[in-house]
Amino acid sequence: MKTLIICEKNISARRIAQILSEGKAKQSRLYGIPYYFFNNHIVIGLKGHIMKLDFPKEYKKWHEIEPRELVDVEPIKKIAEGSIARAIKTLSKDVGRVIIATDYDREGELIGTEVLHLLPEGIEIKRAKFSSITPAEIKKSFENLGEIDFNLSKSAEARQHIDLIWGASLTRFISLASHQLGKDFLSVGRVQSPTLALIIEREKEIQNFVPKPFWKIVAVCEKDGIQFEAKYPENIWDEDLANEIYEKIKETKKGKVKFFEKEIKQNAPPPPFDTTSFLKEASKMRFSATQAMKIAEELYMNGLISYPRTDNTVYPALPFRNILDKLKKIFPKEVEKVLGMIRRKPVAGKKFSKDHPPIHPVGVAKLEGGHAKIYELVARRFMATLSKNALVEVKNAEIEANDVILKASGLVVKEKNWMEVYPVKVSEKILPDMEVGDDIVILKVKKIKDETKPPKRYTQGSLIVEMEKKGLGTKSTRHEILGKLYQRNYIKGGQIVPTPSAFAVVEALQSGAEIITKPEMTAHLEEEMNKIAEGKKSFSEVVEESRELLRKAFEILEEKEGKIGAIIREALEKQNYFGICPKCGEKLVLRKSAKGRRFVGCSNFPKCSNSYPLPQKGSVFFEGEYCKKCGAPIISIVSKGKKWKKCLNNCK
Repeated sequence: MKTLIICEKNISARRIAQILSEGKAKQSRLYGIPYYFFNNHIVIGLKGHIMKLDFPKEYKKWHEIEPRELVDVEPIKKIAEGSIARAIKTLSKDVGRVIIATDYDREGELIGTEVLHLLPEGIEIKRAKFSSITPAEIKKSFENLGEIDFNLSKSAEARQHIDLIWGASLTRFISLASHQLGKDFLSVGRVQSPTLALIIEREKEIQNFVPKPFWKIVAVCEKDGIQFEAKYPENIWDEDLANEIYEKIKETKKGKVKFFEKEIKQNAPPPPFDTTSFLKEASKMRFSATQAMKIAEELYMNGLISYPRTDNTVYPALPFRNILDKLKKIFPKEVEKVLGMIRRKPVAGKKFSKDHPPIHPVGVAKLEGGHAKIYELVARRFMATLSKNALVEVKNAEIEANDVILKASGLVVKEKNWMEVYPVKVSEKILPDMEVGDDIVILKVKKIKDETKPPKRYTQGSLIVEMEKKGLGTKSTRHEILGKLYQRNYIKGGQIVPTPSAFAVVEALQSGAEIITKPEMTAHLEEEMNKIAEGKKSFSEVVEESRELLRKAFEILEEKEGKIGAIIREALEKQNYFGICPKCGEKLVLRKSAKGRRFVGCSNFPKCSNSYPLPQKGSVFFEGEYCKKCGAPIISIVSKGKKWKKCLNNCK
């Protein structure tokens, strides 16, 4: 029987064809689309979704259709990849069976079902499910074919409908209200807006933070020739009390040990990578969430790591020794260490799911650049999870000095074990052994004034963790949401800072319809979509519920349209301000040429034609600095996670 295998992308189609044919598959093209054939098999790759969900053509005219009307318009599906669709129709004419071999998750199931209407009626359709594109797993998957999960597919389709309806109607409303049209439209989304609200909330906490002073008392002590610090155990909020304690300790030159304990503690390895923890660690290496996922997906497609979109932190039964043998080619020293300290059972996290295992290496290859760094991160994490606990010696002491109790602690890593293959920062502190009643020499006493610190800004990694906690988005979409926020110039920098337009959009939505910015609403809809996948709710029920929420939001938004527009226009004017023109003293503002290229020009044009070119990629903004040489504004540029400054006049 002739079989057509449909994969998610060409790269996976090529690899699967080579695995199943044991390297004998040949390539051909149809309508410009590559496909592979061997024996009675044909393998073709899609480009992700071949169908595009959109509103009918008559609803595209922003000025003629009220945004709220879109809430009740039924979107339509159109073929977005015509050449692929024609190729599948032609190739499936004389086959007896079709195997859907797209990624096995909610989105992959929808991508697979989108092609079904292109196939002949009555044809047998099967599903191949796998978590890595390796010979063993692919062969096992195709020997144990299953059925398409239409509930899972419908849950993804519901997400498409809900996100389109919410995004299109709200984006159109905000953009029209603020007169930001064309390429400068303002984006609003079901997940995007609550995520942006989290960033704004954190920024307001930082801006409104009032430092509170406190004092710390630290004594530099010595025993057996070893110096260490002993501290008053609490922050002191009253300066008079701090002075009193300081003077009491300063009066005496010695202390007496009142308590001492020493113990060896087990320090377990970190759990296996799920998507969230992987992105968090990758962000510490200065990879954006989008970059890290793109590289991880490419490593997966090339059979080097398992599927990178997973909520699982518990390994199933894997060929651990076999994987270590493969890793030995690239990490020979590390693998030898792991084999010498291998634990009886791999460490496990708290999250378990049956769809895919945690992210782990499955193959090896010589890699360069970012691919090598991400692969090494995954490989080292995997090796750490198989390694014995580190052993840490912890010491704690209490020392009395003139009726004041000071505390001292020590920490020394005795056996690194997993830390040898997955390095982490450990601050070791030496504390000598003691016994109760021992005398301690006090060399010096310090009274240190400090103040409370504002909360830290989110990084991409920490924000994705927070999004997961709040139920915003999924493992497959969170990094895409962050990418959109950067792309729409709502946020900038590695330590995420919101722009004035972000403040304006969130404040406008909160004043109009706060529910749009609340994570609870989005999290609720995510749960409802999960119920579709579980067969507990229908597609139409969940989509209609989301429409009803949106109708109520529009009732409030439309009443405050004028106020909302004014708030956003004022913020955008601030965001597009680039300082004072050194030639005429008027404002310099962000402009765009007829070809869409951005530049800074004088608002006094045509009387003043002063202008400056701008880099066309990355976020650009003015932070109030002027060049000391020429007087032109200095701009900040953020691109690919890096920030630098330059004079608009290119002074060096």
